[in-house]
Amino acid sequence: MLNGKTIAFLVAPEGVEQVELTEPWKAVKQAGGTPVLISTAPGQIQAFHHLNKADRFAVDETVDHVDPASFDGLVLPGGVANPDYLRMVPAAVRFTRAFFDAGKPVAAICHAPWTLVEADVLHGRTITSWPSLRTDLRNAGASWVNQEVVVCTSGPNILVSSRKPDDLKAFCQAAMDAFGAQ
Repeated sequence: MLNGKTIAFLVAPEGVEQVELTEPWKAVKQAGGTPVLISTAPGQIQAFHHLNKADRFAVDETVDHVDPASFDGLVLPGGVANPDYLRMVPAAVRFTRAFFDAGKPVAAICHAPWTLVEADVLHGRTITSWPSLRTDLRNAGASWVNQEVVVCTSGPNILVSSRKPDDLKAFCQAAMDAFGAQ
């Protein structure tokens, strides 16, 4: 269903929740798509299992040298430190916003919507996240709901969101459906 499609995965050099990176990555590959790991620095990123270091993953491209137009969708994995770092990097924020401007699907889980807040793309959207982001998302103009997965089509693109690793099965399915519909 994703044959010929390339999906960007944007992460910070450190702090991404490993399972929120690896499960959607696996889903993209199983659906026939090509996942690409993008970060703010070349080399490798350090993933985490909550607060403990997990595996390292090779970066395919850096966000300041890649064109968002060459991708069919974007996955923003969570982890507390990951989106907190990304929202402070102008190139990462621009890259994220470009998917909304182009009407391309975006999937964000857990704390990842912090990057969407900084990109100023949540006005009038319905979203879910880790519960501690609720006030931030409402202040950014979104309607926050406590659901396993939310597929919002009330904007320029499809926005898929989920709360936590326990929601990954539903998140991956909804994201693959959104990317396949593009």
